[in-house]
Amino acid sequence: MVTTPSLVVEDEQDYDASGLPPDRYDEVPEGMEEVDGELIEKTGMTIAHAATQGKLIYAWTNHVISTGQGGEVYAEAPCRTDRQKRRPDVAYMSAELLAQYGRPAILPHSYPLIGEVASADDKAEALFDKAREYLRSGCLEVWLLFPENQLVMIVTQNQWQVFTEADTVSTQTVLQGFQMAVAELFA
Repeated sequence: MVTTPSLVVEDEQDYDASGLPPDRYDEVPEGMEEVDGELIEKTGMTIAHAATQGKLIYAWTNHVISTGQGGEVYAEAPCRTDRQKRRPDVAYMSAELLAQYGRPAILPHSYPLIGEVASADDKAEALFDKAREYLRSGCLEVWLLFPENQLVMIVTQNQWQVFTEADTVSTQTVLQGFQMAVAELFA
């Protein structure tokens, strides 16, 4: 594991979605994201991408149930960031957020824990920018998963960590106690 401590995330601020018109919350069709004001189709999903997404959903869901932490794990659930509307590949909504919002058409800020699986056509810089966007918008921890290279990057407000297939990855701030072998995640 490689750790980069003391990462400074630019434009840190508390996110307030109260100014968003409620009628716009459900305007992101399935399979699309709002990027720079335009609806963009999410493309590039491969079998490896889908398998990784499914394994992460299964693992996080099992952990939520077995530990009794509550909350729910979603695939492609829409949320609002400080810049646009996104559909993270995997998102965990805590029990507290479920009590506060129920199941809205779109969460008015980022989920506390997000997993983004890199597609073959994704550019690393774009994924890093997306992770920072989620963090600015209320997310506490972002997992960037790279199935082709069997790497997991965990991004928090304070650090970036890189895990290889020989490592065991664990949550840093959300879903306390969760851990999984990277090799198992990409098997």
